[in-house]
Amino acid sequence: MTCASCAARVEKKLNRMDGVSAAVNYATEKAKISYPHGVEVADLIATVVKTGYSAEQPPPPEPEPDLDEAPATASAPQADAESASLRRRVIVSAVLAAPVLLMAMVPALQFDNWQWLSLTLAAPVVVWGALPFHRAAWTNLRHGAATMDTLVSVGTLAAFGWSLWALFLGDAGMPDMRHGFDPTVSRTDGASTIYLEVAAGVVTFILLGRYLEARSKRKAGAALRALLELGAKDVAVLRGGTEIRVPVSRLVVGDRFVVRPGEKIATDGTVVEGTSAVDASMLTGESVPVDVRAGDPVTGGCVNTAGRLVVEATRIGADTQLARMARLVEDAQNGKAEVQRLADRISAVFVPVVLVIALGTLVTWLLVTDDATAAFTAAVAVLIIACPCALGLATPTALMVGTGRGAQLGILIKGPEVLESTRKVDTVVLDKTGTVTTGRMRLQGVYAAETAEEHELLRFAGALEHASEHPIARAVAAGAEERVGTLPVPEAFENVPGLGVRGVVEGHQVLVGRAQLLTDAGVELPRELVAAVPAGCTAVFAAGDGKALGVLTVADAVKETSAEAVASLRALGLTPVLLTGDNRAVADSVAAEVGIDEVYAEVMPEDKVDVVRRLQAEGRRVAMVGDGVNDAAALATADLGLAMGTGTDAAIEAGDLTLVRGDLRVAADAIRLSRRTLGTIKGNLFWAFAYNIAALPLAASGLLNPMIAGFAMAFSSVFVVTNSLRLRSFR
Repeated sequence: MTCASCAARVEKKLNRMDGVSAAVNYATEKAKISYPHGVEVADLIATVVKTGYSAEQPPPPEPEPDLDEAPATASAPQADAESASLRRRVIVSAVLAAPVLLMAMVPALQFDNWQWLSLTLAAPVVVWGALPFHRAAWTNLRHGAATMDTLVSVGTLAAFGWSLWALFLGDAGMPDMRHGFDPTVSRTDGASTIYLEVAAGVVTFILLGRYLEARSKRKAGAALRALLELGAKDVAVLRGGTEIRVPVSRLVVGDRFVVRPGEKIATDGTVVEGTSAVDASMLTGESVPVDVRAGDPVTGGCVNTAGRLVVEATRIGADTQLARMARLVEDAQNGKAEVQRLADRISAVFVPVVLVIALGTLVTWLLVTDDATAAFTAAVAVLIIACPCALGLATPTALMVGTGRGAQLGILIKGPEVLESTRKVDTVVLDKTGTVTTGRMRLQGVYAAETAEEHELLRFAGALEHASEHPIARAVAAGAEERVGTLPVPEAFENVPGLGVRGVVEGHQVLVGRAQLLTDAGVELPRELVAAVPAGCTAVFAAGDGKALGVLTVADAVKETSAEAVASLRALGLTPVLLTGDNRAVADSVAAEVGIDEVYAEVMPEDKVDVVRRLQAEGRRVAMVGDGVNDAAALATADLGLAMGTGTDAAIEAGDLTLVRGDLRVAADAIRLSRRTLGTIKGNLFWAFAYNIAALPLAASGLLNPMIAGFAMAFSSVFVVTNSLRLRSFR
C-alpha cells in the first residue's frame, strides 16, 4: 500500500465479503479482521490479491532454539530491505535531478544543447526512479482503480512526454534554446517548452518524502518493538537442586528459576527465596527500583539489580503481563478513531475526484485562454499537489507514537476511541482501597497507658498478633517488629472469634483485640485511651496481667502520592469523587487527607455501578479508577475506565486505560497523554485537509508550478509524521 486510498480500497473489498468486518491500517500495514465460520484466511488473502495487493498471515512466534545449537543468521527484515531500496532510489534520483533543476531554474547555466543533457539525466529518474509509482499505477489500472501513484505516474509521464514531443518534434531541440523558471503557470509557445525539471524534481521530492515517511513510521513504532523485545531469552531453572540453562519458551508454570544481579526476570512469578531491588522502569516508567522479598510478585522483563532471587513461575508466554501489554498496545495501534474513519471515506473517493478536476482544469484553460502550455501545466500541478498521503498518515502515526510512549510510561491505551472519551470527562471517581490507599493495613499510632511503657505494649501485643493470620493482626505485628526489633514467641495462644487473641508472653497473661475483649475479662479501660483513637482508624486494645497496657491504631494507609495525584486531576478540570465500602468516618478521613470534597461511603460492591450511573444522570461525563473485581462493572459503565495494573485481571479487562504502576499520579498522566494524542491527531487532520483544500484551487488557477506542487505534497506528509513524533517527548 502506498497511500490512504490503497488502505480504503482493501478495506472496502474485504468488508464486502459475507460476515467479514475488516479495518486496514495504512501506517502499521496491518488488517484486523473478524470473519465467520466458513471463511478461511486463504479466502481473505485471495480477496486482497484480487484487489491488486499482497498479504500474508502474521507468523506464529518461533520457538527458541536450543542453546547448544549454533545461532542461525537472521535475514534482514523486509521493512529494512524496502527502506534501503528506497534510499538508493532517492540518492540516485537526487544526484541526477539536481543539475536538471539548476539548469532549468538558472538561465546563466544554460549552454548550447543544455536541454539534451537534461534529457539524458532526467530519463533514468522518470523511468527507474519513478518505477514504483508506474508499477503501482499499472496494477491499479488493471483493477479499475486509482491511487496516489496514479496521480504521480500520470503527472510525471505527461511532463516527460510533453518534453520529448517538444524536443524531437517542436523547436525545443534547437541548440540555442533558452527558458527561465516561473513559479506560476507560464504562457509560452508549447513547442519550445520542456518540463524535464518538473518530471525529475517531482519524482525526487516524492521519493524523498516517502523515504522520510518510512523512517518516521519506524520510529513511531519503536516503542512497541522495544516492548516486544524486553523479555529474557534464556533462564536458569532449578531441576533437582541443579541450575540448568534453558530457553524461556520451555518454562512451565510452577518451575523455580534463579535470577542473578543484572539479569532480566524470565517470566511473571513469586519470589520464594532471597531479597533484592527490581528495576521495573521499562514496564512502569518508574525509575526507582522496588524492593522485593519472599512472597512478593515480580514481573517478567524487569531487571534484578541487587541480590540473588529464586522465583516460582506463575504465568508464562502469552499470559504474562509483558505479553498482554504488547497485545494491548498493538490492538490500540491497529484500531481507528472516528476522525480517521472520516479521513478514510474521503481518501476512497479523493483520487478519482482529483483526476476529474485535473481534466476539468485542462479543458477550462484551453477554452478560456487557448494556451495548451498553460493548460497542461495547470493540469499537471493539480495531479501532483493533491496526493492524499497526509490524510492517511494523520491518525495512525499519532496513535503509534502516543500509545508507544504510553507503554514506556506504564500507560496502556486500549483503543483510539478511548482518546475521545478523555477529552469529554469532567468527573473522576476514585475507588479508595488499593487506589487512593495502599490496600494494606498499617500500624498508625501507639498510645501507652500511664502505668505502662510503649516498648512493653509493642512487644507484648506484637508477639501475640504475630501468631494470628488476621490482616489487622499482621499489621500490628509488622509495625511492632519495625519499631522494637525481634518479637518474643508466645508460650500460649488462643484466638477469640470476632474479638481478638489471648495468650502468655514471657510469663505475662496478655489480651489483644476489641475493647469488649478486655471489658469481658474485667480489665478497666482508662477514658483517655478510648479518646485517643482518631476517626477513621481501627482500635486494637492490649492488656497484661489484668491491667490496660494501651491502644494501637491501625488503618489502610493513604499512598504518599495520592494527594499530589488528586491535585493533578483537579488541574485537568476534573472533579474528584471518593467511592468506598468503608464507614463514613474512615472515608471522610481519607478524603480530607488527599483533598477530596465529594464522598460516597458504605457503598456495597454491587452498588458502585449505581453511583456511576447517578453521576451520569446528573449530566456528568465520568471516569472511574479502580483495581478490584468489585470495580469491574463500574469501570465498564463509566465513560472512561482506568484500571490499576496492580489490580485484578477482571478490572484490567473492563478498563479503557490500564495504569501498570499502582500510582494514582499515572491516572493524570494517562489523561494528559490521551488528550495530547487526540490533539495531535486533530492538528494533523486539520493540516491535511487545509493543505488539500487550499492547494487544489491554487494549482487549478495556474498559481503553482508543478515542481513546487511536488515539493509541497512531499512536505505535507513529512510534516504530519514529524508532528506526531513530538509525542515521543511527552513527560
